[in-house]
Amino acid sequence: MPSFDVVSEVDRQEVRNAVDQAQREISTRFDFKNTDSSIEQNDLVITLRTVSEDRLNALKVVLEEKLVKRGVSLKGLDYGKVEEATHNTVRQVVTIKVGIGSDKAREINKMIKEKGPKGVSSQTQGDTVRVTGKKRDDLQAVIAVLKGADLGIPLQFNNFRD
Repeated sequence: MPSFDVVSEVDRQEVRNAVDQAQREISTRFDFKNTDSSIEQNDLVITLRTVSEDRLNALKVVLEEKLVKRGVSLKGLDYGKVEEATHNTVRQVVTIKVGIGSDKAREINKMIKEKGPKGVSSQTQGDTVRVTGKKRDDLQAVIAVLKGADLGIPLQFNNFRD
């Protein structure tokens, strides 16, 4: 039986490279001069610090540009609320979501059952969803359905077997 896995992953090295590039860019840009702006990463948690909310929005734009250039989906970014920090600065925490939660997995399974071709089944295995079917074309139709749906998380399709 042909099958594939639906996963939601992020390349951590690409995230680290994007953060480094963004940090380098804000250190050289004139509009960030004397703002004490910084982007710090701790695994999948990124902290943005600067002097005002408009500079924070500019920091977000720089970070998002670098992430997109590196092929990291912005759907996985979860922005925290803007907090006041020390020395009249503001801080925002950005978390990168990885994995498919149980509620999203249920939503994906339901969507496959409703919109997918007959003979295609899916089951949740940890933080992945395994989809099996009789024909390869049916599985490709399921991939098209999932790509067209806006689930709020980045999806990748791997482990395709015939």
